[in-house]
Formats: sequence, C-alpha cells, structure tokens
Amino acid sequence: MTPSFDLAVIGGGSAGYAAARTAQGLGLKVAVIEGGKEVGGLCILRGCMPTKTFLESAHRNHEIARAAEFGIRVGKPKPDWKAILKRKDRLIREFADYRKGQLERGDFTFYRAYAKFRGPHHLGLESVGKDKVPAEIEAKSFVVATGSRTAKREIPGLEKTGYWTSDDCLRVGKPIKSLIVLGGRAVGLEFAQYYAHLGVKVTVIQRSSQLLPESDPEVGQVLGKVFRQDGTDVFCGTEIVQVIQKGKTKRVEFLQGGKKKSVEAEQILQALGREPDLSELKCENAGVEITKGKIVVSETQQSGVPHIFAAGDVCGPYEVVHLAIQQGEVAAKNAAQLLKGGDLREKMDYRMKLEVIFTSPEAAGVGYSERECRAKGWDILTASYPFADHGKSIVMGEMNGFVKLIALKERGQIVGAEVVGPHASDLIHEPMAVMRYRGTATEIAEMPHYHPTLSEIWTYPAEDIAEKIGTY
Repeated sequence: MTPSFDLAVIGGGSAGYAAARTAQGLGLKVAVIEGGKEVGGLCILRGCMPTKTFLESAHRNHEIARAAEFGIRVGKPKPDWKAILKRKDRLIREFADYRKGQLERGDFTFYRAYAKFRGPHHLGLESVGKDKVPAEIEAKSFVVATGSRTAKREIPGLEKTGYWTSDDCLRVGKPIKSLIVLGGRAVGLEFAQYYAHLGVKVTVIQRSSQLLPESDPEVGQVLGKVFRQDGTDVFCGTEIVQVIQKGKTKRVEFLQGGKKKSVEAEQILQALGREPDLSELKCENAGVEITKGKIVVSETQQSGVPHIFAAGDVCGPYEVVHLAIQQGEVAAKNAAQLLKGGDLREKMDYRMKLEVIFTSPEAAGVGYSERECRAKGWDILTASYPFADHGKSIVMGEMNGFVKLIALKERGQIVGAEVVGPHASDLIHEPMAVMRYRGTATEIAEMPHYHPTLSEIWTYPAEDIAEKIGTY
C-alpha cells in the first residue's frame, strides 16, 4: 500500500524541519523527504554556520595583527589553512549530526530520497544511497522547502576560465595569493574579508553603484572605506566585459564610468546570488506556479494550489534563516487548519525583517530602510550617531560605523534601524525588541542603559528624534 500522510515536507533544512516539528506538535502525521548528499540544510552545511566559523578564524587573525595598538607584543600571526578547514569541518559535522538526529528520532517518518511530484497529492521517491524507501507516497498537504543553489550568470568567458562558488570556498584548505570577488552583497563581502584577513590580495567588483545595494547608501560606504583601508580594492558601478585566462592567473575586464579596467588574480569567486533549487521536483505535475524561478506564495505561505505550501529560499522574498523558520511554522499551522476545514489565520509579517553581514565591522538592519520608507510615502524622521564619538567603542578601538534610527514623525514609532560597527549582530536586537511592541524613540531614550556599553549608543539618535517631536 502507498504510505499516506497528513503533511509531507520536502526538504530537511531549517524551514523544512520547522514545518515538520510544528505540524507534528499539532497532531499531524508527517513525512520529511531529504534528497541532499548530506542532511542538515543550507544554513548548517554550506551557509551560516561554516562561513561564520571561517570568519571567526580570519577576524581573530586580523585582531592579533593589531595587538601592538593595545600595548601587546606578539609575533606576526600565521594562518594555518588546513587547521581552519579542519575546525570548520568538525563543528559542521556536529551541527549536522544533531539535525540528522532530530529528523531520525521518530517524531515523524524520515525518507532519504529524491522527490518528484506525480500529481497534486502524490510524490515519487528515489532512494539516496542504500536506504529503502517506497516508490510513492501520498499526502493531504505539502510544504516545499528544498532550499537554493548557486545561480549561474552569463558572463563572457567565465565558465571557460573557471571560478569558485561559495560552496567551493568551504572546501579550500590551502592558501592562495590573490582573489577576485564578483558581487558586493552579503556572501561576496563576507568571503572577501575572510580571505583578506588571512593575507590574500582581494578585489571586489560590484555591478551596482554601492556595496549592499538593498541597504541605505551609508552602510555600503562605511564597509567600502574599511575594506580599502585594509588593502582590498573595491570597484562599484561596473559592467563586466569578459573573463579570460592569462597564464597562471585569471583576468576580469570591466567598464567603470565608461573607462576600461582590468584586474588579475589567482582565482575568481562568483558570488552573484543563488536561485531556488526546484529543477528536479516537477512542480508542474502538481499545478504549482513558478515565476522567475520561485514558487509564488501568499502571506499564508500557500501556493496557487491551496494544499501545497512553500517556505524558505524556494519562495523568498528574503533568503535568511530566521524568516525561513517562521515561514515553515506558518505553513505548517495553516496546513493543519486547512485539514480541519478552518480559516487560515497565520500570516507572515515582514515588518521586522532582519539582516546581518558578519564582516568586521558587522552591518545589520531591521525593519524598513530610509529608502523603503520614503518609497512608501511615509513621513519619517531619522537620526544617526557615530561609533567614533562613543566611549566604549573608542576604548575597544572600533570606531568605524554608526547607528541609525528611523521613526514615523507622528509619534516617533521606530520602523527601522541600521548599525555598522562592533557587535552589530547583537546591537540590532535592541531596536528590534522595541519595534516588536511598536515602541517609540522616546521610550528608547528614557530606558536606562549601563555605562560604558555599546548598547547605550542607541540613546543618542533616540534622544535626537524625541526632541524633534517634542517628547523628550
């Protein structure tokens, strides 16, 4: 007999596991199908965790090189590339084993298999490895959470010349002398600084006029300044003409401001984005609409086929783990409601969307940027304050960057915040907590902050906004 389930989750990564765990907790009979070579999902295997493990090593190497600034005498640090790779592999294996254990412990049925839709309620399965799986399963509802893969870009000569992807970088255990990074968003900048902080000569080539183009301009400006100070060449506003092999090096020829330029390096990192991994799933057999490579979903995470939901990178609109988890939970709760014949009450709210770039200094933003607010026609007030004028950051020797608050003018409600500076990934959670309860700049200004701490820097732009609206 064909095994039957209330919910089948396709993909065992962060979004998929969140959906399965939530659905099982609601009493649904759940199956999870994972067809990757390894179990764990993008975040654990090829994304958040391995890249941050690498960056931790590189940032420490960079900090040791600054020791004399703090009155500490040390020799010149020498990175051990094989040891860095070995540490990353050990930690990721532990993380992946834990996730695999969560999937295999029996709360739901776990299949190690490739999946293809054979119809709106049926999946064909093909075993991965030696595991035995049924040829087909059926389910009353589905959550598609198959993640993403590195996107290919049509750049003359790039495929012939050869390049690394971010996946390839995670397997490199020997030093290189020079690297060209194509792309100035999160992945490109994090890897650019990883290599630069290990002593590699790095060049970043970005098509748009600024780094991190989705952020307000000053965010990318600060990072560009720091990168250049550290010896990394940064070119923005470019158009790549071609990539060619020149002896033992690779050359990228491009236009900037109408002028022809070129750079050469031992290797190229193509960091120009990712795309949903849907090619083998045969969504068309289930009637699921795909637009620009993604599954089109509503705010309830439903596709155009009401009983088929999606979560994570396959649907977007933001490719970050905490939102993928939330999407998986929303999808599972709505699937349970659908099976009961009830209304779908759970909806995604991106009001507190959050992004962090783990460079040094870190960059983080929550909510809406100034540009997004003005595009919405909102009447806003903004205020910033630099780390260069803040006691704790001066003591730390971390004076690049700023904090910025964005508030509605009417009552000073915080709708967005940005920070570039030390521990930005942690600092961003203070305005996020205030935004969760629709708090105001005045409330931040009046909240006690210990001195000297990094956190108290938020009080300065908060006071500025509160004074402008006459509440402080």
